[in-house]
Amino acid sequence: MDEKILYNKKSAEKYGWHPEWFGAIHNDEQCVNKIMDFQRRFLLVADGMCGPTTYRYLWTERESHIDELTEDVDHNEYIICNDTRVPIDWPKVILWGERGGMASRNGTYRKYGGKRNITMFINHWDVCLSSRRCHKVLQGNNDGSGGRNLSVHFYVDNDGSIWQTLDINDVAFHAGSRLWNNCSVGVEVSCAFDQKYQDWYVRNGFGKRPIWESVVHGETVGPHLGFYDIQIKALKALWKAIVSCTNVEWKTPVDDEGKMFPTRHPEASKGEFVGIVQHFQLKRSKIDVAGLDLPTLIEEAKNE
Repeated sequence: MDEKILYNKKSAEKYGWHPEWFGAIHNDEQCVNKIMDFQRRFLLVADGMCGPTTYRYLWTERESHIDELTEDVDHNEYIICNDTRVPIDWPKVILWGERGGMASRNGTYRKYGGKRNITMFINHWDVCLSSRRCHKVLQGNNDGSGGRNLSVHFYVDNDGSIWQTLDINDVAFHAGSRLWNNCSVGVEVSCAFDQKYQDWYVRNGFGKRPIWESVVHGETVGPHLGFYDIQIKALKALWKAIVSCTNVEWKTPVDDEGKMFPTRHPEASKGEFVGIVQHFQLKRSKIDVAGLDLPTLIEEAKNE
């Protein structure tokens, strides 16, 4: 128990949370038990320690009581790869250096000298209420406090806006290992996952999200919130642009029946697959993006 309390004290100092957020008074055994209750509610591993995944769910829970504000941003129809503009068939792209853009902070990604050999596109969901809020969770404050010191190349927001946070040629810290980061581009698609947030989306004018359910790693995931149609359209446009300027191919891991490979994939997990993959196909501790039918969507995107 003492080890868990010490862990939580260090976590609270790093991320800026307080025991009251879980319904406890002090960072003690009661707080550990309250964290376990919180983790069970969201189907997380109930270990009583507020690690990065628990903190992301906690942040989303607190943010759900705040309404979304309309942002004033510049839109483009291109993304940036190795300092070069790459056309994308999508009207709402916001670059990191432009008005309203979101930039990855120095130290949360690695500059790459020369042309990077990019062979995988990795799909994530953010378990946040918007891309702006996901960026805050990953990046923290300007001084790095309160964040996870992580980055991702792209966000796809609730309205289908695509945010690019750094050059594709640079290495983002998004997949959990250099093995995958070094050869990949990543995207976080905004979706708070838990159905309790459906009212927030409706209240903020986005409408109801679809409900998904699927099987990953042999376990049923869901029912949970899925992606809006406009997010999937934006994602397909992004895949097409990435395929046009990298070595990523129009392929995704499938089983013997041609359906989405439902668990850790041997080639993808070694960084050897060339194509578009799910985060859960890299490691068994992940479930994103359960319910996203990559084989069907990739075939559609390839032929559009």
